[in-house]
Amino acid sequence: MNLPSLPLLRASLRLQFHQGFTLDDAVPLVPYFARLGISHLYASPLLRARAGSQHGYDVVDPTQINPELGGEAALRRLVAALRQQGMGLILDIVSNHMAVGGSDNPWWLDLLQWGRLSPYGEFFDIQWHSADPLMEGQLLLPFLDSDYGVTLQEGRLKLRLDDDLSGFHVQHHEHCFPICPWDYAPLLRLPEPLDAESSGALKSLADGFAALRFNGAAHAQARPLQQALAHQLRQPSVRQAIDAHLQGYDARQAGGFTRLHQLLEQQSYRLASWRTAADDINWRRFFDVNELGGLRVERPAVFEATHAKVFQLIEENLVDGLRIDHIDGLADPRGYCRKLRRRVDRLRPGQHLPIYVEKILGADETLHRDWGVDGSTGYEFMNQLSLLQQAPAGQPLLAELWSRHSQRSPQFGEEALQAR
Repeated sequence: MNLPSLPLLRASLRLQFHQGFTLDDAVPLVPYFARLGISHLYASPLLRARAGSQHGYDVVDPTQINPELGGEAALRRLVAALRQQGMGLILDIVSNHMAVGGSDNPWWLDLLQWGRLSPYGEFFDIQWHSADPLMEGQLLLPFLDSDYGVTLQEGRLKLRLDDDLSGFHVQHHEHCFPICPWDYAPLLRLPEPLDAESSGALKSLADGFAALRFNGAAHAQARPLQQALAHQLRQPSVRQAIDAHLQGYDARQAGGFTRLHQLLEQQSYRLASWRTAADDINWRRFFDVNELGGLRVERPAVFEATHAKVFQLIEENLVDGLRIDHIDGLADPRGYCRKLRRRVDRLRPGQHLPIYVEKILGADETLHRDWGVDGSTGYEFMNQLSLLQQAPAGQPLLAELWSRHSQRSPQFGEEALQAR
């Protein structure tokens, strides 16, 4: 395979993409950037992030380019414009974490629904074993706005049908807590029977869902049952009957409180106030942000799944370099970087795509050469520059330099007043 030569990295320009500044919005600016001497655009994360994200570091689906930014078609248009100017693209990627909570991360929702049976059970950094027998095999979810008992009793945990009618979940503000399919049976056994055909179909589905609990292939075998459930619920009479039945799980009533609590007790998670996260959480977050869950990227399946789209873009000559966010958060930064380097080199043989890492280096620390990366993102340089700018001895020189090039006052106080 004959690949075009990589653009020579000379100067990069950071662009922060969001729904108010999309990939297509950057296209007409490319010639201007080229005239400035920029050789590469350095793009904020482009994979699908939480709706309305202003930064892109809260990825919910790493398998696609964010549609709010214009999707993959817009990315290709931007790269085409860069190529016309002999420029390249460096992509920021988030290997350490994903956005969790809410209702928009399909991997996280599958994990909540199936617990350790989920194929994504190994994706997130979870401590499944606990000294507390009530938490053994459970995932603590500190997303409630108050204590669990209060939230339940006040009716702020609502049992709902999924939008696609294939299952059930409990809703709390923007958060969705899926119900495991093998617990659907009591939700489908109606106190008032429908017509014979519909009643028979729901009874059959209830029996099928109940049997999943004793089946090792439950995760795979649930899907056709859920599709059949959605088919039944498209009938207005069936949907109306199920909706009425779910009213019996209204926790503001004594019977509803007991039924909904028992249903939630059977799930692979435990709901809790957001305040409990500091003491009791049993999964790794990005620092102390409940909405960002740590990934086990050191595991081969996780590495492949989270990087598949990025690797495709590299192989198709759409990306010319990578910047890795928060490398210190990974369990094995060296192993990750070396693995990434080998993979990138195989995708673009004969070329050397630069890889930069966001690494906070100590005063006497340097990047290890055996990581296979090309450098850090320059925090140590910024620290040195800040020290230079704040050194009293440098003030007259910087003031004279500023005044000569700007034709403005060399007095900082006057400039600060004008700026205000």
